[in-house]
Amino acid sequence: MSEEIRGIALTEEISNSQKLFVRYLVAVLIDLTVLNLFDEFWELVTIGPFSVSVLAAILLQVLLKATLVLEHKVAAYFNAKTGGFARFMRFFTAWLILFGSKFAMLGAIDFAFGDDVLFTGPLHGVVSFIVVVVVMLAAEEIAVRIYRRLGNRGEPDRQP
Repeated sequence: MSEEIRGIALTEEISNSQKLFVRYLVAVLIDLTVLNLFDEFWELVTIGPFSVSVLAAILLQVLLKATLVLEHKVAAYFNAKTGGFARFMRFFTAWLILFGSKFAMLGAIDFAFGDDVLFTGPLHGVVSFIVVVVVMLAAEEIAVRIYRRLGNRGEPDRQP
């Protein structure tokens, strides 16, 4: 398959590894941008040197993806079971993992970067950290939706 980009023909098929690389590169760059915007405009988020913010964005992306993998595995376990209790446990454990993981992430950030990355404010910075993570996820989702919409102009939906 070859696609054209402004007169340039791409003759190579894009592999799944290349797609994953681009997907995670874009996600890290989005996280990096969000982190640095919060550092610049919100006094509750303080990030030291730019290199630290790059490493923090990478660490957060790894931790976010690991959280989602864990949540999906636990969800699959409870989805395989029947009954109201299994349904309750599926939603309860999803909430527990998704919410509780933010404390583990904040601890990992503190361990890895110490005073170079600080989230302050209510609940010892937990609230500001959760706000930053939610904005990161929203920004990533917006980028994915734009990407998919651009790909859906008369063509079948393709995942990045």
